[in-house]
Amino acid sequence: MTSPEDTRSAHEKLEERVEKQARRIKQAEREQRALLAQTVYLGTLGLMFVLPVIGGAYLGQWLDSLSTGYEVHWTVSMIVLGVVVGGVNVYLFVRE
Repeated sequence: MTSPEDTRSAHEKLEERVEKQARRIKQAEREQRALLAQTVYLGTLGLMFVLPVIGGAYLGQWLDSLSTGYEVHWTVSMIVLGVVVGGVNVYLFVRE
């Protein structure tokens, strides 16, 4: 038969394990970002990259329309500039 001391020590060990697991679960919940927060973060990064590219495309197209004949020089240049600006935006945002 088991003595009361053995039962008590097994009970205490069980309590300690349960408390430790409960602490770990609470810590994981605090550290885990919510799905909505991650979605907003990724959406923000996407917009920070895409908007300068789109703005550069429109600006380049407008500048090309001012010149005689159809040229894409400004459009391509402004898209490349938009990619660079968008990349810097994302880098600075992620760095913070």
